[in-house]
Amino acid sequence: MGTFDMRSKKESNVKEHLEREVKKQLEIIKKGVLEIINEKELEDKIRRSLEQERPLRIKLGIDPTAPDIHLGFAVVLRKLKDFQGLGHQIVLIIGDFTAKIGDPSGRKKTRPQLTNEEIARNMKTYLEQISKILDVSKLEIRYNSEWLNSLTLADIISLASQFTLQQILAREDFKNRIKAGSPLHIHEILYPLCQAYDSLKVKADIEIGGMDQKFNCLLGRDLQKDVGEESQTIILMPILTGPDRRKMSKSYGNYIGIAEPPQEMFNKIMSIPDDLMKEWFILCTDLSAEEIDRILKEEHPMEAKKILAYEITKSYHGQEAAEKAKKEFERVFQQRETPSEAILLEVTQEKLNLSLLDLLHDLGVVKSKSEGKRLLKEGAIEINNQVVSFEEQNKVSLKDGDIIRVGKKKVL
Repeated sequence: MGTFDMRSKKESNVKEHLEREVKKQLEIIKKGVLEIINEKELEDKIRRSLEQERPLRIKLGIDPTAPDIHLGFAVVLRKLKDFQGLGHQIVLIIGDFTAKIGDPSGRKKTRPQLTNEEIARNMKTYLEQISKILDVSKLEIRYNSEWLNSLTLADIISLASQFTLQQILAREDFKNRIKAGSPLHIHEILYPLCQAYDSLKVKADIEIGGMDQKFNCLLGRDLQKDVGEESQTIILMPILTGPDRRKMSKSYGNYIGIAEPPQEMFNKIMSIPDDLMKEWFILCTDLSAEEIDRILKEEHPMEAKKILAYEITKSYHGQEAAEKAKKEFERVFQQRETPSEAILLEVTQEKLNLSLLDLLHDLGVVKSKSEGKRLLKEGAIEINNQVVSFEEQNKVSLKDGDIIRVGKKKVL
């Protein structure tokens, strides 16, 4: 074989290896993703990154609007973990400036504006929690006050001139608020412009976010193109459905924080509706699609949900803590055969001071006090397998872990 032939074969092998690596990275990145804008662009960027041995810059912005990072937001962080495992550079933007505005995405009304003290307090816990998912030592961490604080009014006018009012008002949540007659403030319109400017400043190759961030991410893409830079590719993740069937959100108070104690985390996961299990398995665990299908097909719903709760709890607290939480749940909640639709109640101390009848009515467990009285008189309400009579209901003292049965179907 001549020198030319050997060189051609070597070049062919290098090219084949490159294409295999591109395909492998695409498969990992696309897992669980809802939308990519656009996929051909992403493939080209990965190929160029490998050829030039230059990691892609993957941008994610976080506004510290509450002290906890929850499982819904962790969906995006887990995708960043995939990128980090492939050797790309994660650029984490802490929105200490934009948190003062409040992201209007998916909001029916204006968010309350946070003070500097509130933002600083929330920021303290963020990196500690993020470290449960990402290697923080490899992150490029930026605060968008670095560039947004120094913008003059002339700068802001120049930035705003890159977009039209029609672009902004085409946004679904803005349209809905205007239609409903709800206020839409000027500072809220500026939020997506600030997020777009973040992409420009950190030279993002890719921006990742939930589907509710699509509009904001697209503006960043447009801005980069308008100033003559390569547009970022957008990767959008599904929004995790909370236990109450609304999107999991700090604003709704329906979230499970990744720093919550293992027992609390396990028990809350056990309270989700059965039909949400597949979504949670896909978005919150590392199990393969084949293993998830097997569990949901072969296991009883209660057992499948325990596997789900165990896997998620293990991710954030380790195997030993997850095992302990699982055993404690079984000890407390499965002394009798508990239906998989058991409801986990969280009540304040103030509500615990109510009579059992008033508590059940206040929580909506019984439709009326007359229904509650009837059930008590029929012996249809139990606490820890002991029937509670109508006369005893005023003396009941509830504690954490108690099991209340109301009629044949409700287990709390």
